[in-house]
Amino acid sequence: MISVTRLNDKRFVLNAEMIRTVESNPDTTITLINGDHFIVKESMDEVIERAVDYGRSLRRLLPPS
Repeated sequence: MISVTRLNDKRFVLNAEMIRTVESNPDTTITLINGDHFIVKESMDEVIERAVDYGRSLRRLLPPS
């Protein structure tokens, strides 16, 4: 889960595993695999970094193979 901010300054948590696309045009728009769209204050790079960090944190929880 990643925390992001709507344009009205309200923060919310988004399941990073549900992200299909992140676009910057000029506002950052996140599209989920179910078709929902969210416009957020964070830059596209920030959203990507948070999603990647979230994925890395999940992989650290896996037992060694």
